[in-house]
Amino acid sequence: MSEKTKKAPAKVTKEKVETPVAEIVAEATETPAPEAAKPAPKAKAAAAKKPASKKEVKQEAKDALTQLSKEEVIKKFGKKDADTGSAEVQIALLTARINHLTEHLKIHKQDKHSRRGLLKMVGKRRGLLAYLEKKDLESFRKLKAELGIR
Repeated sequence: MSEKTKKAPAKVTKEKVETPVAEIVAEATETPAPEAAKPAPKAKAAAAKKPASKKEVKQEAKDALTQLSKEEVIKKFGKKDADTGSAEVQIALLTARINHLTEHLKIHKQDKHSRRGLLKMVGKRRGLLAYLEKKDLESFRKLKAELGIR
């Protein structure tokens, strides 16, 4: 069942109905709370150390390569400027993401979800490398040397 069907319909009281719209707008546009109501610096530090959510880690991994550096990798390893599908380009982009995620995992050793994603990327890269080795051995060797892959 969805959450909408689980909840019972809310009852409307006279107080809620009689609230003027002007008061609601005034509350929404009020100035920020005074300094005393703001959290203490210790609370901010504790919030900053909070582990990143799974979505944030995924987004961080996707954004590891900025659009500019992706374009540079595509130009360097692609056969044409817009070549994003060739095995060489895919391997190079995966290698950059793998390197970034490896650095992340050196800091966050208990991040099991990101570790699983890293292993999946390594497996995908291995498959592409195996394909490239069968298809074009010279290109395979050149790419491996350039990227520093064992």
